[in-house]
Amino acid sequence: MQKQVHRCGRMHLLILCMAWGVSAASQAQPVYRCEDGGRVRYSHEPCVDAKVVDTTPTQGLDKSSGVSRKGRDVRRDEINRTLNEAMHPLTGRSHEETKVFERRLKLPALSKGECSLLDQQIPQQARAAKTAAAADKADAELRLYQSRARFRELGC
Repeated sequence: MQKQVHRCGRMHLLILCMAWGVSAASQAQPVYRCEDGGRVRYSHEPCVDAKVVDTTPTQGLDKSSGVSRKGRDVRRDEINRTLNEAMHPLTGRSHEETKVFERRLKLPALSKGECSLLDQQIPQQARAAKTAAAADKADAELRLYQSRARFRELGC
């Protein structure tokens, strides 16, 4: 009887951790660096000619003690990463793929399909905007902006 209770407790803990991971994964958003008339601003809203900024939390090291000092968000991401790696044989998804899957879980089917399409289009449009000739650069940047705005609007 005790073994069943112990197993049940572990299952509840696993479900609780996975639910916590879903809520934590839904909070991640890209940050864009926008330049408007010489002024630089950072925003979660995309703009034309936006540059995506890497906002990965740092894992600081206390110089005096040599002990790693990690924030709550970094520790949470490490726990989620460990859970996702443990679940990888069952799900076949990496940590990043699981975060995207969890974020899109509540989206309607049409939005999920559009998100998948945007997943392919945005990198292609970013490369096109980077390599575009001067005459075509504005159009390429506008298409990239529209795709990023739609991506954000859908909650992809």
